[in-house]
Amino acid sequence: MNALAVILEAPERIAMRPLVLNPMDRDDVRVAVDWSGISSGTEKLLWTGRMPHFPGMGYPLVPGYESVGHIVDAGPDARDRIGECVFVPGANCYQDARGLFGGTARTVIVPAARAVRIEPTLGRDGILLALAATAHHAVASGPAPDLIVGHGILGRLLARQVIATGAPAPVVWETSPARREAAGYPVIDPATDTRHDYRTICDASGAHDVLDMLIPRLGKGGEIVLAGFYDRLSFAFPAAFMREARLRIAAEFTPADIAATTALIARGALHLGGLISHVRPAAQAAQAYPQAFDDPDCLKMVLDWSEL
Repeated sequence: MNALAVILEAPERIAMRPLVLNPMDRDDVRVAVDWSGISSGTEKLLWTGRMPHFPGMGYPLVPGYESVGHIVDAGPDARDRIGECVFVPGANCYQDARGLFGGTARTVIVPAARAVRIEPTLGRDGILLALAATAHHAVASGPAPDLIVGHGILGRLLARQVIATGAPAPVVWETSPARREAAGYPVIDPATDTRHDYRTICDASGAHDVLDMLIPRLGKGGEIVLAGFYDRLSFAFPAAFMREARLRIAAEFTPADIAATTALIARGALHLGGLISHVRPAAQAAQAYPQAFDDPDCLKMVLDWSEL
């Protein structure tokens, strides 16, 4: 069976063409994808060719780990899943391209356990489950941050996760005036902040030089959580030494983070609405990817596969 997929042939070279899918195993499901998101962090590194090497990394590659669709077929051990609306955090089901991420296709085949049932009412907002779970992983594995750096899509979900867990609303730094709109918590220009006693700072900016800016803002024994993805980081040691600063790296989300996040959504503590800024037909992927990375007004880009 073939599936129409977005393919990064090489850095900044994108195509859409059919790929041969691997046969389904007994516990696999086949998902018809309705929407897929474009990550302005991880996928930008793939787009620019700056992604550090990982096992399975290389081109041609199908990007994407934020897909929502419906199960349309299944192996004999998963037939009861047919018809479910699901979130798929990527797929590795292609014979002619790498599937390190693999979710940006009209059809994907994944193990049934990897297809997370979601409420159909989430619609295209369901693609945000990966980022919401990433935010949960950063927030839940230590003290809740009282400062978040960056009010992009991840920064907003971090703030929402903090509030959803019952912790006090954090302060959020944002250098762009256009992204400081009212959000139920203070979003301020970092140049106006005089505090130097933050207990936990969570960085969602991904900036390579962020540590020298953040370490002086910590109180004694404070912690910086790195929630972005970075090529290389460095910092001046004396300021960190004087504060006995701690660094924590928040890795990718786990199934437990997905479960906790869906539970927060189900009980109304966490909302995903109002975060998707742009939607394009999947046929316009060649235009959508550069816009997702370069347009400052694009908070989150989603591809709509309904017409393909």
